[in-house]
Amino acid sequence: MFPLIWMVSTSLKTTGSVQKIPQTWIPSPVEWINYVKIFTDFPLLTYVWNTSWYTGLSVIITAFASSFIAFGFARLKARGSTILFAIVLSTMMLPPQVTMIPQYLLFNKLGWTDSYSPLIIPSVGGSAFLIFLLRQFYMGIPRSLDEAVRMDGGGYFTIYFKIILPLSVPALATAGVMEFMYRWNDLMGPLIYINSPEKYPLSLGLANLTAAYGATPWNLLMAASVVAITPPLLLFFFAQKYFIQGIVVSGSKG
Repeated sequence: MFPLIWMVSTSLKTTGSVQKIPQTWIPSPVEWINYVKIFTDFPLLTYVWNTSWYTGLSVIITAFASSFIAFGFARLKARGSTILFAIVLSTMMLPPQVTMIPQYLLFNKLGWTDSYSPLIIPSVGGSAFLIFLLRQFYMGIPRSLDEAVRMDGGGYFTIYFKIILPLSVPALATAGVMEFMYRWNDLMGPLIYINSPEKYPLSLGLANLTAAYGATPWNLLMAASVVAITPPLLLFFFAQKYFIQGIVVSGSKG
């Protein structure tokens, strides 16, 4: 809790108080105006909007794609499916630094730089870890439910949309929270592909706060950081029941 408390304390201090040694825990005077300045002197609202729509869209696409792919691995039997699943898992062992340059060259050739396309469109392929997590969950759902659907004339799409998805709310919530945390805090991706300041997400905007002011305004930076961490904290607080349930169930099945 120490970094969090110190961040909130610093966000309410004056510039002089931040530079004064020794530091104090309780700000005096309390500068609530810092939270106004980060919106008036700094385009924080634009960064929040950019991060919100980009994160929300990425979470929806990644969660659905990962769920659909995991359903295939869990329910469809095909020659070589085990090897293919092992290849999917092996991508988690590949350091992102290895694929960073080839991916940039590809997206640059496609003309996708300075846009969110390189960050969103690859989500259609899902996430290897989420595919693994959801597959483990689907392996624990009785196959007798699939047979009941087939007896009624339903196919795999009916099984997926009418049986699997309604039963996988905890696992999907877990996948959504994990993907949200990653996308909301991602700095490297936007740093590589986003060039225009008006397109910056929160992570990149906070990183450039020092450049905008010449010297690091620690009180404003901490105030902006408090705003930045509030949505993930609220999301985890309200979704923690599904998050913990999804982790426990997914880890104990298969």
